[in-house]
Amino acid sequence: QVQLVESGGGLVQAGGSLRLSCAASGSTFSVNAMGWYRQAPGKQRELVARISKDSNTNYLDSVKGRFTISRDNAKNTVYLQMNSLKPEDTAVYLCKVDWYYSGNYDYTHASWGQGTQVTVSS
Repeated sequence: QVQLVESGGGLVQAGGSLRLSCAASGSTFSVNAMGWYRQAPGKQRELVARISKDSNTNYLDSVKGRFTISRDNAKNTVYLQMNSLKPEDTAVYLCKVDWYYSGNYDYTHASWGQGTQVTVSS
Protein backbone atom coordinates (compact mmCIF):
# COMPACT_ATOMS: atom_id res chain seq x y z
CA GLN A 1 0.00 0.00 0.00
CA VAL A 2 1.02 3.60 -0.58
CA GLN A 3 0.34 6.18 2.08
CA LEU A 4 0.46 9.94 1.67
CA VAL A 5 1.40 12.48 4.31
CA GLU A 6 0.57 16.13 3.73
CA SER A 7 2.06 19.16 5.41
CA GLY A 8 2.30 22.91 5.00
CA GLY A 9 -1.21 24.15 5.64
CA GLY A 10 -2.02 26.98 7.97
CA LEU A 11 -3.61 30.37 8.42
CA VAL A 12 -2.32 33.30 6.41
CA GLN A 13 -3.45 36.78 5.52
CA ALA A 14 -4.67 37.62 2.05
CA GLY A 15 -1.71 38.08 -0.27
CA GLY A 16 0.44 35.65 1.65
CA SER A 17 2.02 32.39 0.56
CA LEU A 18 2.09 28.76 1.61
CA ARG A 19 3.78 25.67 0.26
CA LEU A 20 2.06 22.33 0.61
CA SER A 21 3.97 19.07 0.48
CA CYS A 22 2.72 15.53 -0.01
CA ALA A 23 5.09 12.61 0.39
CA ALA A 24 4.25 9.09 -0.76
CA SER A 25 5.73 6.07 0.97
CA GLY A 26 5.49 2.33 0.48
CA SER A 27 7.27 -0.58 -1.10
CA THR A 28 7.93 -1.38 -4.75
CA PHE A 29 5.58 1.15 -6.28
CA SER A 30 5.80 3.58 -9.17
CA VAL A 31 4.01 6.90 -9.38
CA ASN A 32 2.22 8.31 -12.38
CA ALA A 33 0.25 11.54 -12.14
CA MET A 34 -0.11 13.53 -8.94
CA GLY A 35 -2.58 16.23 -8.13
CA TRP A 36 -4.01 18.59 -5.57
CA TYR A 37 -7.71 18.93 -4.85
CA ARG A 38 -9.55 21.22 -2.50
CA GLN A 39 -12.92 21.28 -0.85
CA ALA A 40 -14.31 24.50 0.56
CA PRO A 41 -17.22 24.65 3.01
CA GLY A 42 -20.47 23.95 1.21
CA LYS A 43 -18.73 23.33 -2.12
CA GLN A 44 -17.85 20.28 -4.17
CA ARG A 45 -14.32 19.01 -4.31
CA GLU A 46 -12.42 20.47 -7.24
CA LEU A 47 -9.13 19.73 -8.95
CA VAL A 48 -6.67 22.53 -8.29
CA ALA A 49 -3.58 21.32 -10.11
CA ARG A 50 -2.23 18.17 -11.72
CA ILE A 51 1.23 17.11 -12.81
CA SER A 52 2.03 14.20 -15.08
CA LYS A 53 4.94 11.81 -14.89
CA ASP A 54 6.87 13.94 -17.38
CA SER A 55 5.99 17.12 -15.43
CA ASN A 56 3.31 18.49 -17.72
CA THR A 57 0.90 20.55 -15.63
CA ASN A 58 -2.60 21.91 -15.66
CA TYR A 59 -4.42 24.22 -13.27
CA LEU A 60 -7.81 25.37 -12.19
CA ASP A 61 -8.44 28.67 -13.97
CA SER A 62 -8.84 30.62 -10.74
CA VAL A 63 -5.35 29.68 -9.51
CA LYS A 64 -3.39 30.10 -12.75
CA GLY A 65 -0.47 32.44 -12.27
CA ARG A 66 -0.66 32.13 -8.49
CA PHE A 67 -0.14 28.41 -7.78
CA THR A 68 2.64 26.17 -9.01
CA ILE A 69 2.66 22.39 -8.79
CA SER A 70 5.94 20.51 -8.92
CA ARG A 71 7.29 17.08 -8.09
CA ASP A 72 10.46 15.45 -6.88
CA ASN A 73 10.49 11.92 -8.23
CA ALA A 74 13.49 10.90 -6.15
CA LYS A 75 11.55 11.76 -3.01
CA ASN A 76 8.11 10.66 -4.26
CA THR A 77 6.84 14.07 -3.27
CA VAL A 78 4.51 16.60 -4.86
CA TYR A 79 4.39 20.26 -3.90
CA LEU A 80 1.95 23.09 -4.32
CA GLN A 81 3.39 26.57 -4.03
CA MET A 82 0.55 29.00 -3.37
CA ASN A 83 1.19 32.71 -3.75
CA SER A 84 -1.09 35.74 -3.63
CA LEU A 85 -3.59 33.79 -1.58
CA LYS A 86 -7.17 34.97 -1.47
CA PRO A 87 -9.95 34.25 1.03
CA GLU A 88 -11.64 32.24 -1.73
CA ASP A 89 -8.72 29.78 -1.54
CA THR A 90 -9.76 28.73 1.95
CA ALA A 91 -10.37 24.99 1.87
CA VAL A 92 -9.11 21.61 2.90
CA TYR A 93 -6.43 20.66 0.39
CA LEU A 94 -5.93 17.00 -0.47
CA CYS A 95 -3.27 15.40 -2.58
CA LYS A 96 -3.93 12.43 -4.81
CA VAL A 97 -1.33 10.09 -6.24
CA ASP A 98 -1.95 7.60 -9.02
CA TRP A 99 0.37 4.63 -8.69
CA TYR A 100 0.95 0.97 -9.40
CA TYR A 101 3.03 -1.83 -7.94
CA SER A 102 6.32 -2.06 -9.77
CA GLY A 103 6.04 -4.62 -12.52
CA ASN A 104 2.25 -4.79 -12.28
CA TYR A 105 1.09 -1.75 -14.21
CA ASP A 106 -2.16 -3.37 -15.35
CA TYR A 107 -3.62 -2.52 -11.93
CA THR A 108 -3.74 1.19 -11.21
CA HIS A 109 -4.37 2.52 -7.74
CA ALA A 110 -5.03 5.92 -6.23
CA SER A 111 -4.16 7.15 -2.77
CA TRP A 112 -5.39 10.28 -1.03
CA GLY A 113 -3.70 12.35 1.62
CA GLN A 114 -5.34 13.12 4.92
CA GLY A 115 -6.01 16.74 3.99
CA THR A 116 -4.48 19.94 5.26
CA GLN A 117 -6.43 23.06 6.14
CA VAL A 118 -5.60 26.30 4.37
CA THR A 119 -7.30 29.37 5.76
CA VAL A 120 -6.83 32.81 4.22
CA SER A 121 -8.07 35.74 6.25
CA SER A 122 -9.22 39.03 4.78
